[in-house]
Amino acid sequence: MTPRSIAPAPALRRSLSLPLLVLYGVGITIGAGIYVLIGAVAGHAGRYAPWSFVLAAVAMSFTVGSYVELATRFPVSAGEAAYVRAAFGSRAGSTLVGTLTIAIGIVSSATVALGAAGYIGQFVALPQSVIVVAVVGALGLVAAWGILESVLLASLFTLIEAGGLLIIVGAALYTGLPFADVIITPPPIDAAVLSGIGFASLLAFFAFIGFEDLANVIEEAKDPRRDIPRAMAWTLAISTVLYVAVAAVAVSAVPAAELAASPAPLSLVFKTIAGISPLTISLIAIVATLNTILAQMTMAARVVYGMARQGDLPRAAGHVHARTATPIIATALIAAATAALALTVPFERLAESTSLATLAVFASVNLSLLTLRHRRAVPHTAPMANHVRVPLFVPAAGLACCLAMMAATALG
Repeated sequence: MTPRSIAPAPALRRSLSLPLLVLYGVGITIGAGIYVLIGAVAGHAGRYAPWSFVLAAVAMSFTVGSYVELATRFPVSAGEAAYVRAAFGSRAGSTLVGTLTIAIGIVSSATVALGAAGYIGQFVALPQSVIVVAVVGALGLVAAWGILESVLLASLFTLIEAGGLLIIVGAALYTGLPFADVIITPPPIDAAVLSGIGFASLLAFFAFIGFEDLANVIEEAKDPRRDIPRAMAWTLAISTVLYVAVAAVAVSAVPAAELAASPAPLSLVFKTIAGISPLTISLIAIVATLNTILAQMTMAARVVYGMARQGDLPRAAGHVHARTATPIIATALIAAATAALALTVPFERLAESTSLATLAVFASVNLSLLTLRHRRAVPHTAPMANHVRVPLFVPAAGLACCLAMMAATALG
């Protein structure tokens, strides 16, 4: 009897070019960043809020560097779990870090889904629970439809939310607001001022979270070794420029105390500078929140897929649909968990739980690279040849920054 030929299991489809990867990274970063944190940063740093964003970008750049090297060493989904296993040879450790990454994606999606429901509720008279289920369900279907379709929609969202920030800067230029003075004037050597800038930079650090999601769509990048490092670098650079410019406009147009006291600081800036109604800002905020939910759910599903393929989760969770080339079961699990969490856990508790967990994952990534460099061990996952290599001080500085911010967050 002639044995039947066995068809290969469906795999993720390499559909993402560099521009789409950059739009994906920038969208999730600014969607969860400047629209939320500018008021708190201005409240502590005052007119020097742009400097806090610069300081935070420098601190984040070290962790970005570690991700760049490790992503090109191990170009797989569930990257953080793979890095830990390669460095420490520990399935328990990799499973813990991978599970923590999934939890961050679910909790972040649930948190932002509640925020999106609040904005959408201004336009439709429906209960919050109905809006949450509708939003998460619809975005879950998009994520299951295909990675190219998901990222194309996310890219459209990115252009809209970034456009909102550019309108602020353009309106400031049109009205002659001297916001450049805030950027080019260094802060005085004063303990109180420098302390305020330093504390504000701890808050601003979280405005740059999002680039790491690129590591978990690496199996769907057309040229991962070339494009993922560039996408991460461009994401950090574009986000920094937007944040610094918008922060400078904000503190030049509106007193810092008013920004800090406002529940919607960018709406206040929009109205002051451009005369745009809060309704328009709410629409842009809806787009920003939807973008974040879609990107986080997509990332979390890819981590579930990657961990299943590595044997850390049941193999069924790594099933890829033959037509859509997406992890259907993983996506459904993530969408269901996101909706359930959003419907049962208060917003404040969800938001607070993500900070330390994210920093813990970042710390593990930096420590993994330091360990691999120190031991020169043969990794448990075959690395890609000719990977990017960063100076040794990069993961060391990244680990130090993460530990310091973990301590500050825990004490705060």
